[in-house]
Amino acid sequence: MGKKYKKINYEKIINKRIYAFFVVIIFLFSILFFKLFMVMIVNSKEYDKKLASLTNKNVTLSSAPRGRIYDRNYNIIVDNKAVNTIFYKKSKGTKTKDMVRLAYKVAPHLELDFSKITLRAKKEFYLAKYSEICDKKITDDERELVRQRKLSNNDILVLKIDRISLDEVNKFNEDDLRAAYLYYLMNKGYTYEEKVIKSEASDKEFAYISEANEELDGFNTRVDWERVYPYGDTLRTILGSVSSSDQGLPREEKDYYLKLGYSLNDRVGLNYLEKEYEKYLQGEKSVYEAVNSHELKLKKEGKAGNDIVLTIDINLQKEIENIIDQYILQGKRDANTEYYDHSSVIIQEPKTGEILAMASRKLVGDKFVDNTNSILISPITPGSVVKGASMLVGYETGAIKFGERMLDECIKIAGAPEKCSSVLDLGVIDDITAMAKSSNVYQFKTAIRVNGQEYHRGMKLNFNQKSFDIYRNMFRAFGLGVATGIDLPIESKGYSSVDKTAGNLLDFVMGQYETYTPMQLSQYISTIANSGKRMRPHLLKEVRKATDDLSLGDILMSYKSELLNTVNVREENMRRVQDGFYAVMHMAGGYGRGYTDDRLDAAGKTGTSQSFIDTDNDGIIDTETITTSFIGYAPYNDPKITFMVTSPNSSHLTSSSSYMSLVNYRLSRAVTDKYYEMYGI
Repeated sequence: MGKKYKKINYEKIINKRIYAFFVVIIFLFSILFFKLFMVMIVNSKEYDKKLASLTNKNVTLSSAPRGRIYDRNYNIIVDNKAVNTIFYKKSKGTKTKDMVRLAYKVAPHLELDFSKITLRAKKEFYLAKYSEICDKKITDDERELVRQRKLSNNDILVLKIDRISLDEVNKFNEDDLRAAYLYYLMNKGYTYEEKVIKSEASDKEFAYISEANEELDGFNTRVDWERVYPYGDTLRTILGSVSSSDQGLPREEKDYYLKLGYSLNDRVGLNYLEKEYEKYLQGEKSVYEAVNSHELKLKKEGKAGNDIVLTIDINLQKEIENIIDQYILQGKRDANTEYYDHSSVIIQEPKTGEILAMASRKLVGDKFVDNTNSILISPITPGSVVKGASMLVGYETGAIKFGERMLDECIKIAGAPEKCSSVLDLGVIDDITAMAKSSNVYQFKTAIRVNGQEYHRGMKLNFNQKSFDIYRNMFRAFGLGVATGIDLPIESKGYSSVDKTAGNLLDFVMGQYETYTPMQLSQYISTIANSGKRMRPHLLKEVRKATDDLSLGDILMSYKSELLNTVNVREENMRRVQDGFYAVMHMAGGYGRGYTDDRLDAAGKTGTSQSFIDTDNDGIIDTETITTSFIGYAPYNDPKITFMVTSPNSSHLTSSSSYMSLVNYRLSRAVTDKYYEMYGI
């Protein structure tokens, strides 16, 4: 019996498959139609924007000028000038040979100091121009090492450069050298970032690049801005500096500025006031929209940065700087002043913290340089100027009373040499006289009481951490040993020793143990003048809106004086210290007599301290010097102004007469006289 086979209907199967195929096709077309509907109808505006973002590109052109800087009387002390700038930006795909060709083409049209070119730059240009010759300087063995990844392509590049001989590069003629130097400028920095080829280009140079830029791939022009200083070097350090277009963003702060929307080649404040107030001074560059390869449409017009007004009186500042120069030269004619080279002055309003002048000048060789940053970062040993804070500790702890009399005598502590006030003992004196004649012994005996003991000759002085803390906390309340809070990016807190011993306490109370900056001393005397209210010192007075001319714009922000703290002492105790400071300037035999004209009716304190320097730069302190200081305020009953004058290393110690250096005395008198001449009181 044979096997039976079922008849298959092929036509029916084919029809089913065709039907299924058309169903799938219809489904896919439905999806496609839906997506097209969403794109063209529902989301058309959104996709138009996305398309525009792909086809249009924002281009930032022309550098916006920074804001001006004015003094308190609205004199312009930092301005801008327009400069023609030629720059180069390498396009992607540009070959080395193209850059060499461009260098030869452009170099004859630019006045560049090609004598600055280095041997390395010459060799790099030779390599770029004669690449085939330089390829032959690499051996087969070295190429094999590259294949084995034992040498990198950079290693080969270095070998090629090293093997270019002096004879080869010395064959360059003047045209070659001009092109080589321009090629070097075209390749400085990051590969595709903008390179400034020449600032302050001549009109002829500017016109050549501008007119031929379509033929000079990567070369272009713009009007840039540079800072100008109508008062020369006056206050120059504190005003700060701005990066060039070539420098662009500081490498260490690049990421920070890029997050804020800056470009790599943007100019920013690098230090001091330019950096501190970058957010106000920085302008906004014009932004254009690239419609096509030949057309730009203005999208956002640029604007200059806002102007800032300082508390500084630039004319007073200039006068003070001239006075310092004059009296340093005069001081250098005195005996024992070979290590004296700079002095510092601060004039401040105690009730507001506004700084009218801050100057430090240093004699380097036969020239003076601005040394004003030292006021913030170079602490000095203050000496007796701190005795106001020391005396307050005595009053507040009950260690001494108003009018209490003590014998000024050389004291002897077990295991230590004698400590005296001066060459001659002052006899029996009260607290006011002790301040006026700067008795060290009065402070020593007071500190011993604060330490929980009573002085007797040959005694052992116990170490009491609490007594150190009491004095240090009082000093810090006045701003000594802490940041003053001045509106500048950097300042030192001075030096606070951790080597605390009982004997060091006695050095501390007479200002011979820790160091403070001149700015801290200015804040300290301002706090005394302001009856214990410590104000933040500041240089910014107001911010004004930029204008297109030399007129002043509207005020955008006025600096509000800031009270940092009030010294926690009884009012009568603060007044007693102020009376002591007045006696310094007016009592017969007061150490401050003559530091100011009597018409100022000033109060103040002088200080003389031992300091030490390394005279031969071998890292070893080898010479003892004298640092002299003066702090004061005027008028006594209603303080409007404070003075801080200090002259580090004003003499070196060869005899007791070295303590009688007149350097700071003369300078203080000249500074305060000049202030009175300009302002009265």
